[in-house]
Amino acid sequence: MAAALKARWRAGEVTLGAWCMMPGALSAEALARNGFDWVLIDMQHGCMDYETVLSMIRAIDLTSAIPIVRVPWNDPGIIGRVLDAGALGVVIPMIQTVEDARKAVDACLYPPMGRRSFGPVRVGMRDGPGYFMEANSRVAVIPMIETAEALAAVEEIAAVPGVDALFVGPFDLSVALGLPPGDNDGKPAFDAAIGKVAAAAKKAGVATAVLSNSKVAPLRITQGFQMISVTTDIAALTMATRMDLETVRAAAKGN
Repeated sequence: MAAALKARWRAGEVTLGAWCMMPGALSAEALARNGFDWVLIDMQHGCMDYETVLSMIRAIDLTSAIPIVRVPWNDPGIIGRVLDAGALGVVIPMIQTVEDARKAVDACLYPPMGRRSFGPVRVGMRDGPGYFMEANSRVAVIPMIETAEALAAVEEIAAVPGVDALFVGPFDLSVALGLPPGDNDGKPAFDAAIGKVAAAAKKAGVATAVLSNSKVAPLRITQGFQMISVTTDIAALTMATRMDLETVRAAAKGN
């Protein structure tokens, strides 16, 4: 449950997840059954529509992993829909200002903490009539810090009531800093930005989150990140099939 995830963050624990870029309930379930703490469905840059997201959430629900969705934009309509579908956390991209963060919180939480509209059709079937009373404590609100504007206002964004974690988007943040998209560890501007986000989160008592991979994730753990993606479905599929092909081709050449 997302409440357990948020409790783990408050306790300083690290939670590891997988990232879905490809549409499909079966692949989402396969990832979720590997023991990840959470699985994120990417509606912003992934290839899935709303009905597919719904089926992927239902597949993740068959496992112990927590379904998280990155929505395409800071829009209360789509945020409400993925929550009604059963998402227990929402990553909101391109947050620029404190007002943007407040808008995201409003969309994710029911009154009096927010302005989310009541109508939990699918999630109500999953969680029963008690969902409304528990939703605000279970849903994780996760704005992204990936622009120069957001970085400048990161302490104020972190302090917005209802924000549970700050999600660093390393690719867009790098571009905003004048660097090539990617993990630019060792570059002073990038390192300073990572440190600034981590410090702001710590000061506000919220978690830090990041898109990562198995090589960089250990560094992110030492930097204090508590929500870290380990792989994406498309990267895992590409690397595994490439390795299998290279292994068999090498064997074939040896005969």
